[in-house]
Amino acid sequence: MLTTPDTSSNDNWERDTLNRLAFATLNEQRRNRRWRTFFVVLSFVYLFLISWPLLYTNWDALFSATELSNDKHTALVEVQGIIASDTEASADNIIEGLRKAFKNDDTKGVIIRINSPGGSPVQAGYIYDEMKRLRQKYPDIPVYAVATDLCASGGYYIAAAADEIYADKATIVGSIGVLMNSFGFVDAMEMLGVERRLMTAGEHKGFLDPFSPMKNEDVIHVKNVLNDIHQQFIKVVKTGREKSLTAKGKVTLLDNPKLFSGLVWTGEQAIELGLVDGLGSSSYVAREIIKAEKIKNFTQKPNYLDRFAERLGATMAQTLQLKLNSLTIQ
Repeated sequence: MLTTPDTSSNDNWERDTLNRLAFATLNEQRRNRRWRTFFVVLSFVYLFLISWPLLYTNWDALFSATELSNDKHTALVEVQGIIASDTEASADNIIEGLRKAFKNDDTKGVIIRINSPGGSPVQAGYIYDEMKRLRQKYPDIPVYAVATDLCASGGYYIAAAADEIYADKATIVGSIGVLMNSFGFVDAMEMLGVERRLMTAGEHKGFLDPFSPMKNEDVIHVKNVLNDIHQQFIKVVKTGREKSLTAKGKVTLLDNPKLFSGLVWTGEQAIELGLVDGLGSSSYVAREIIKAEKIKNFTQKPNYLDRFAERLGATMAQTLQLKLNSLTIQ
């Protein structure tokens, strides 16, 4: 009697073996992915821990301190851009750099290098007052202002606190004045048929509203405020420049009303007008005037990690706001 071989058991065994091999391969792949993910995350954490102190290190100051530890140097603090509370040229940043520069035992002289169109008279006033205070506290350390491309308005306000001011022959210097500008839309609103509805508590609370007509008494008041600030500016410049010009027998130049009219001049013209003492760069002043050619930069650098975090937070907040605005209730 013939019997057929039982092939079902063989098929089951082969199928079971293949399934086991397939599952083993899948499990191995999963383990590899988990380990690969683990090492990637570990690498990012490692790099972050390394980069964190690097981002917070002021490398200019570190290398300069190592290089100049046994030698006298010229300290440099830069005023770059608009002078305002939320910029790199804020009073807090500039004053912090100045204080560190004066406190350093190897500082022979200080240069405040200015490239600014001006800005807040309050912020410039803070810096000016601190420079005067530091000059009195450290009488053996001279302070020189060096103007580069532009030293106007609040920039010159700060420069006036220095012992002497130097500039390039093409530097724009001056703009000793005060302004307040805005726009008026009264006639345009009337043509469009738009009615302005402004409610205030206080007779003059809305006197700067660009959609309301200006009153003569309001204009007079604003001009008085601007004139008061202008006189403060003039006094600061005359007080700051008097010693240097007196030594040169040119103090009478400060009586020239054109100086305080808001006009600007080149560096060469500014010398003749008494606004600048000479032509020269930071290197020139350090080498020839202070007699300490090596320059150590005490300018406070922005913290890029904080700025990145702020921008990331702002972007996330803006995205969230857009998502919320897109939601509707029906």
